[in-house]
Amino acid sequence: MGSLDYCVGIDLGSTTTKAVVLGLDGAVLGRGITNSRSNYDVACSVALDEALTNARFALFETELAATALDDASRAELVETLTLRLREQQYLDQLQALASVLDLLMESGVHNEAHEAVHSILAQMREGSGELWSTNANRRSDFFRDLAGERYLRLAEQASQKGYAGFDVLVGLFDKAILQVENTLPTDDSFARLLTAALTSMGEVPLELRLAVEMVTELELMQVAGVGTGYGRQRLPFPKESIHSEILCHGLGAHMMFPNTRTVLDIGGQDTKAIQVDARGIVTSFQMNDRCAAGCGRYLGYIADEMNLGLHELGPLANQSTRSVRINSTCTVFAGAELRERLGLGERREDILAGLHRAIILRAMSLLARSGGIEEEFTFTGGVAKNPAAVDALADLVRANYGEVTLNISPVSIYTGALGAAVFALRGADAAVAAEGA
Repeated sequence: MGSLDYCVGIDLGSTTTKAVVLGLDGAVLGRGITNSRSNYDVACSVALDEALTNARFALFETELAATALDDASRAELVETLTLRLREQQYLDQLQALASVLDLLMESGVHNEAHEAVHSILAQMREGSGELWSTNANRRSDFFRDLAGERYLRLAEQASQKGYAGFDVLVGLFDKAILQVENTLPTDDSFARLLTAALTSMGEVPLELRLAVEMVTELELMQVAGVGTGYGRQRLPFPKESIHSEILCHGLGAHMMFPNTRTVLDIGGQDTKAIQVDARGIVTSFQMNDRCAAGCGRYLGYIADEMNLGLHELGPLANQSTRSVRINSTCTVFAGAELRERLGLGERREDILAGLHRAIILRAMSLLARSGGIEEEFTFTGGVAKNPAAVDALADLVRANYGEVTLNISPVSIYTGALGAAVFALRGADAAVAAEGA
């Protein structure tokens, strides 16, 4: 059995926790993300587990590339195995949810819900194949979101048939999901679930089985780690391995785009405007003060108000024919202003276009206070995946600073974790050098 050493950076944010795994040569081996939760230790472990799974799949693809299988066959096998693994992970967590629900109902408080809950869970199991099919449209890949959406829909149907009250069924789910998502993954979960995924595929080429065997048996050894983010003080690293978000995002943006001089990061709960030098060292920065106005949480609240998925906001806003002026990006007042605008007959698309512009205007103020925008300019964070936010930013940057190169990586949400991983790698290299001196 072989082994592979790695360094890890973990960014524990207010809404998501990200992990990036680097090889000792500095190459990115894998990335992982999960929803942040009340137990930070579990969020950290799950994100790292996801990153290591991603790393194993990258190695798996490398092994397959050395076989006689053609490109199309390899791509199809990798996609199918990935989806089947995700389905097995979903079913595994669904079984954990069922066990917790049974314990809650056995307490005697909600005996009348037994039949309804078991029926709901059975339907959720039956629908797992469709959920993880090739062309499935999932609003999220997080178990809490996927299971919650399906469970609530089925609970409503069950309550209408008189099996149990909707409030009772939802209350049971809320209690159970907290326990399920705050349970650490077991050490053997990857090998066990990958084997189940492979079995579910039926007859597969020998090359695939051999590649799966190789990545399953490979031992991944962590040699260094650095943590950052809102919950960084709770990460399982020594105090000297905890770095600020500003430093990690600045370095991460530099590693993605070496010519970066200005960074804008819009995350779940804060917005950061950062200036860096040619080495990725922070020279100046500004952050939003005190609240999450104009950040990802604000967009999440708007999505909930409109009964939309977060990923649907940007494309819908880009269908606007005119931008409605929004007076406040405060999350507290967002719902009231949104309902008022809708009541006045404004189109959803136009309201959303105005909301996105208001968010970016707030960010532009931070950029100006941090020192303006220098060539090149890198946009990071979860909001960088929103096309309406990107378009609004590009327009305002062009209007205020002229033509500037705007960098956006498809994996920009991992910028902070990447910077932390690079700090970890540098620390490991320094330790080796000190030992050899």
